[in-house]
Amino acid sequence: MLSYQVTDVFTDRPFSGNPLAIVEGADGLSDAQMQTIARQFNLSETIFIQAPDDPAHSAKVRIFTPGAEIPFAGHPTIGCALHLAGGQDGTITLEERAGLVHVAISQSGTLAEFTAPRIPAPIGTAPDAATIAAAIGLSPAQIGPHAPGAFEGGPAFLYAQLTDPAALAAAAPAQPGWGTMIATAGIDDTGRSPVGLYLYTPGAGCDWQARMFAPDDGVPEDPATGSATALLAGQLLANGALSDGTTTLSLRQGVEMGRPSALRLSVDVADGALTAIRVAGSAVPVASGQIRIP
Repeated sequence: MLSYQVTDVFTDRPFSGNPLAIVEGADGLSDAQMQTIARQFNLSETIFIQAPDDPAHSAKVRIFTPGAEIPFAGHPTIGCALHLAGGQDGTITLEERAGLVHVAISQSGTLAEFTAPRIPAPIGTAPDAATIAAAIGLSPAQIGPHAPGAFEGGPAFLYAQLTDPAALAAAAPAQPGWGTMIATAGIDDTGRSPVGLYLYTPGAGCDWQARMFAPDDGVPEDPATGSATALLAGQLLANGALSDGTTTLSLRQGVEMGRPSALRLSVDVADGALTAIRVAGSAVPVASGQIRIP
């Protein structure tokens, strides 16, 4: 039997935010066994804790959605780091497939802020407004004013700004438009393709309110997507929404699905280029137990 904990991430209130399963002692598990356990939990992500390759680091981790392994994800990083910190401030260093991820723990072990392991880069071809609108049941006039984009930094996402919160609330994946959008986005020369579509609009009480859909990856909608929030920096910079210096933004996600989440995005820009990206949030444990090894 393996010990696990379920933690709600990007919130300080139980039964909100983005739930995460944290599985301990996963060193002996195969890829197939980890995928089976992730499907059993059926959360947007499950993180598996292993002994680090470098003993100077806190842990090696593997992250799985119900459908596939991913090289990096934000809410598993935040939730796992706070779990490992055990209520103490300091730095947690996680060995993830995308690279080393450093997480600063503060506020008596209740707040975690990770530095993104990679700077966002454009990927493939961003679909136009009409293609994105058809994919989510909206009209092209509800897309913008930012131009759609596609960025990768471990995982990859499509990005589209919507005109207002009403458009954000009405959006939902719709076929055949969704399949056409994903096919139009294509892949880059390393074979990466977008995981899902991240939608954002100016929000009440926050800088941006967002939703993220990834039905092809087993995630119909994600309550909070830390990796996509980090890559949003590339989309904002490309649309002239960031200037040199440090910009700190507050974001809300998961509101429409009854799982409100709060995220903080800090972006450093120098000479018009991204130099560092950080995402912060809290987490609260809600369950623990043991699970059989498949």
